[in-house]
Amino acid sequence: MALDVQAYYAEPGVMTDLSRHGDMLVGLPHDIGELCKVVQGVMVHVFWANAYGMSETEIAPRRAELQLRAARHLLNRIRELDPRPLAIARPLRKRILGNCRDFTVLLVALLRYQGIPARARCGFGTYFTPGKREDHWVAEVWREDEGRWVLVDAQLDSVQMQALKIDFDPLDIPRDRFLTGPVAWQQCRVGGADPESFGILDMWGLWFVRGNLIRDIAALAKMELLPWDCWGLIDEEESKIDAKALALLDHAARLALAGDDLLEELLALYNREPRLRVPAVINSYPAQGVQHRVTLPQPEPA
Repeated sequence: MALDVQAYYAEPGVMTDLSRHGDMLVGLPHDIGELCKVVQGVMVHVFWANAYGMSETEIAPRRAELQLRAARHLLNRIRELDPRPLAIARPLRKRILGNCRDFTVLLVALLRYQGIPARARCGFGTYFTPGKREDHWVAEVWREDEGRWVLVDAQLDSVQMQALKIDFDPLDIPRDRFLTGPVAWQQCRVGGADPESFGILDMWGLWFVRGNLIRDIAALAKMELLPWDCWGLIDEEESKIDAKALALLDHAARLALAGDDLLEELLALYNREPRLRVPAVINSYPAQGVQHRVTLPQPEPA
């Protein structure tokens, strides 16, 4: 039986299962824009926290919040900070610290909780620094009334939109303003894009694009990991990426770029290929030069 793509993405995965948190989810809106406001009301982006009024001395003791992977663990911490339902916006210092991946995963989890098809996408935003494609995550949400997937940036509130001079609807991001990992990989491999324009901070190049290609494929398989989580071909040194590995990555990117038509084939490739598939234990690099072995969350018992 062929994969029902919308039904697949309407169901949560390990990282997006909120089934045991119903008391925190009462009164949620169903409108995508309003759900983005809910996420913004319980989370503050660590890179933007100063702009909202948080000092570095306030941020530093809470950086462990950035290591939470599963949405249910995000909700546990949100509950510790303020036990009221998510629909009630928190004051700044009662919001959890997060990054673009966390905004995205929480939005995707809320949408799937409501039975709305949604998936996280890992790639690069062109709207942060002119001429750069910066590491970023957004959600991709199925619009039933239009029969299409739309890109949604849950972290872009009025403060960020004004500071970044955003000239598009963050609930329907143009495809040239956010490039998924597969798009970025193909642009660098055959489209003539400069790999050194892809990355973040002091990390740029084709190796970074390779990582986001694989993270995006894993997210399409409903394993949405942190931006610094590594495994398989992500963790290989550039010198060890041989022609066989490049062929595999090119093939995976082509399948991903074919969209829903070849999604089932992409997921089959992911599941049988250990160089792509997320293992139970990964390497994580939360700070430069720091490596942790991390056992990933498992599904909650029925």
